[in-house]
Amino acid sequence: MPRTHTSDRPDPHVRPPALQRWGRVTAQRSRLVVWAGVALAVLGLVLAAGTMNRLVLSRFETPGSESVTTRAFLEKEFDAGTPSVLLMVTAKEGTVDGDAVASEGRALERELAGQDGVAEVFSYWSRGNSPAMRGNDGRQALVIARMAGTVTEARTRLADISPAFTRDGARITVQVGGGDEIFRQAAEQSRKDFLRAEMIVFPLVLLLLFAIYRRFSAAFLTLGMGLFSVITTLALMRGVTYLTDVSTFAANLALVMGIGLGVDYSLFVINRFREELRAGRTVPDAVEQSVAHAGRTVAFSGLTVVLSLAALLLFPFPFLRSFAYAGVATVLTSVFAALVILPAALARLGRKVLRKNDSTRPEQGWWHHTALRMMRRPLLYGIPALVVLLGLASPTLGLTFGVPGAQVLPRDVSSRVVQQQILDNFAAEEMSAIKVLRTGLAGTDANRSSIDATAAELSRIAGIHQVDALTGSYAKGQRIAEPGESARRFANERDTWYSVVATHRTVAQDIDRAHAEIRSVAAQGAEPGAVKIGGYPAELSEFRAELVDRLPLVFGLILVTTFLVLFLMTGSVLLPAKAMLLNTLSMGVMFGVLVWIFQEGNLADLFGFTPSGSIEPSIPILMFCVAFGLSMDYEVFMLSRIKEEYDLTGDNAGAVAAGLERSGPLITSAAVILAASFATYASSEIVFLKMLGIGMVVVILVDATLIRAVLVPVSMRLAGRANWWAPAPLRAFHDRFGISESAPAARPAAAAPDTAGAGVRAGRS
Repeated sequence: MPRTHTSDRPDPHVRPPALQRWGRVTAQRSRLVVWAGVALAVLGLVLAAGTMNRLVLSRFETPGSESVTTRAFLEKEFDAGTPSVLLMVTAKEGTVDGDAVASEGRALERELAGQDGVAEVFSYWSRGNSPAMRGNDGRQALVIARMAGTVTEARTRLADISPAFTRDGARITVQVGGGDEIFRQAAEQSRKDFLRAEMIVFPLVLLLLFAIYRRFSAAFLTLGMGLFSVITTLALMRGVTYLTDVSTFAANLALVMGIGLGVDYSLFVINRFREELRAGRTVPDAVEQSVAHAGRTVAFSGLTVVLSLAALLLFPFPFLRSFAYAGVATVLTSVFAALVILPAALARLGRKVLRKNDSTRPEQGWWHHTALRMMRRPLLYGIPALVVLLGLASPTLGLTFGVPGAQVLPRDVSSRVVQQQILDNFAAEEMSAIKVLRTGLAGTDANRSSIDATAAELSRIAGIHQVDALTGSYAKGQRIAEPGESARRFANERDTWYSVVATHRTVAQDIDRAHAEIRSVAAQGAEPGAVKIGGYPAELSEFRAELVDRLPLVFGLILVTTFLVLFLMTGSVLLPAKAMLLNTLSMGVMFGVLVWIFQEGNLADLFGFTPSGSIEPSIPILMFCVAFGLSMDYEVFMLSRIKEEYDLTGDNAGAVAAGLERSGPLITSAAVILAASFATYASSEIVFLKMLGIGMVVVILVDATLIRAVLVPVSMRLAGRANWWAPAPLRAFHDRFGISESAPAARPAAAAPDTAGAGVRAGRS
């Protein structure tokens, strides 16, 4: 039997829920709460001002992995770590082997070695004219350096070194490149994009809010909640930086999510407040009921987003964990703004948030009629929508994870220009040399025969251009250079190591196979565990492998925890399961678009980037966690209203139509604003941010249209009363511990009659 309300007065013997009591407090103490919110915002602004200077940069590496420990061992025992900076020397006349050019090259090497923060330097000339460091046309050669200190210290120092060593002299030109320079310039550009996004997103969101409210007071108030979230999130992030590293890119997420969620939650609370005022409640009562019911949904919604973003903490990478810190902080500050500051502000504004002549509202608008139309012919509308979504998601089947490179930058950025010259004019890349550590085999004359045989065998492996060892340099099984002064870097009384330089194609497409064969050759006759592999390709390979290996755990945890939250809200087993399937479908669309655009290169000219044929995995994983949480955000908004109507009427179809009528416009408005916030990054010069912007816009709009407007009412109609089924034990559990918006206090007599059933009857007549 559906529940109905028999009295407008609450039972004096029943203690009101905590949120309802809080709503009453904020209404009664509105001035104090508002000024406390202003004080918090000012304090947050002071703290946030220093946040950007405390954020750090990260490399793509797995802490504690073999490659990272090998790098540390080589730095300590051989003073030979993984280089990350290079100078491209180009002769204006002749070749790099000419006396004048060689002299300037050696002088450049000495000058770079004397810079603060530079730990190691070597060049084509000091490495005995190594073929791997000389361009195919003989006009270019490399000076390579390893920076000391943390990655942030290294790239900060590079900000001074890079312009100082970018030169155009009489005999040579010098350009700066390498991994640290690429990502230093990427981080620099991301800061510019952050500032540009700030200048765009705030006025854009304000205009959209005015279009929704038609009242500047409500628009400014809603935007103020988003701004409060951004400011206090950045302040909280500053506190986190004293405990652990936080990536600079996390600030970009804090901006768009802070605005998006702050506005989303405020829209929901203000919408409920308006409903209560239109229903005849006084301003204090409207605040109380808004916090009691909309506030509960906001809290649930925030919990689902927090669970999705917190899953990023399962990855052992500071880069991804930084987004968890920023994301969780954003949700908490957005919920705080919506449930603490906003209700008090609404109590002060009162009926000023209503539009003119907003005393009544049609109960059977576009969303109501659309839902009824979908439910009358569920297969007619549902199957085409499903086909469209599956078609958009189909490119996901070709998803290929790769490693990041210079393509993250625009074509004309200096470090990318240098990298392209290396790809075009060098047979291999010394910077990406694979470092093979052989412990227990001393790098001494007594072991020259064994070292020589291993180095020659390593050089025979397919895709290996050159091998350098204590006994000389090798290619295709033959020694091509006798050991010179530079070969002493492989000498140690206990161990030795080999530098294995692979071709560009092997590094980009076949590195795992190369690592396996290198390990097999180097381990011949060695004790188990005596061979360790390091170098930049190994660090990237282990990073990617660890990332992919943890995906099932992360995705599974997100699905399970979100299912539990939705069950606690709805008391249904089927509704959370359907929500998982529909949200997974929208995630498939997002990945399909990413593959189609960024991996396959469609629309690359339009969006201004160079496709690499693969996708770096960390950003899509971040996007999954963010997008899944936001999709569940809308799911909570919608299901809370549907369940409220169903508890009042017991009519499944009527509850869906009425629930969508109440939540549909709100979800659409929130989606447009959130999409607009993320869209500011679609024009970013950094491919990572461009992916984030485009992918999130697609998934948000698809989720708010085809998913919510078509597949949700269709699936609700097909399931019927089974939507609300749960086994008896789970039903009893929900009755005791579940939380929903059902059974609100009855509205005054002036309120409109039950429109859900009337709307269904009208739709069926």
